[in-house]
Amino acid sequence: MTAQKTQETIRKTFKRKFVAGLLVTIPILITVLVIERFFTFLDNLIEPVYFRIFNVHIPGIGFLTAIIIIFLIGVISTNIIGKKILQFADRLFQKIPLFKSIYNALRQITEAFSPESKSSFKRFVIVEYPRKGLYAFGFLTKELRVGDNEEERFCTVYIPTNNLYLGEIVILKEEDVVFTDISIEDGVKIILSGGIATPERIRCLSKNKDKEKIL
Repeated sequence: MTAQKTQETIRKTFKRKFVAGLLVTIPILITVLVIERFFTFLDNLIEPVYFRIFNVHIPGIGFLTAIIIIFLIGVISTNIIGKKILQFADRLFQKIPLFKSIYNALRQITEAFSPESKSSFKRFVIVEYPRKGLYAFGFLTKELRVGDNEEERFCTVYIPTNNLYLGEIVILKEEDVVFTDISIEDGVKIILSGGIATPERIRCLSKNKDKEKIL
């Protein structure tokens, strides 16, 4: 092997390894950056309160306090008294004009991912959209009937078009919706990854899971 070919092989190997390392490093760096920004935001928000009380800076105390507060809110929201307090706060927020629209939008988004919520996403599905021959992932949000026909059932499907928080709502006949065995959590990962997290094989089930096929 000539020196030129050796150098070319080394360059190609270096390039391939560098790109592979870059693809692994970028998600890690972005994740660390997001966590660091979130940590800093919470710490800067709450830590000054401790400084006024103790007259000393305690790095991280704001973030730790925020975690404890969030946990306590979760504990309170799961008991009867806590639910009544949250219901009162909810009614109060609904009376503030500008705050109302933002609050409702954010609440509906967060509730959609809660397994305990009746308004949460039901199933991760595949639908033919936006035209025949093209398919899209979506989240089943509700099953309903249209008109007086009791036998014909329809499905309301939310199809994300911009990451996860913006999308289209379509109503399709139940037989036109393909139910998958992909969980809501894995479905969210697929959407946020731009399809990269899509498994090589998807098992498509009937609504009652008594039939299945491989897509």
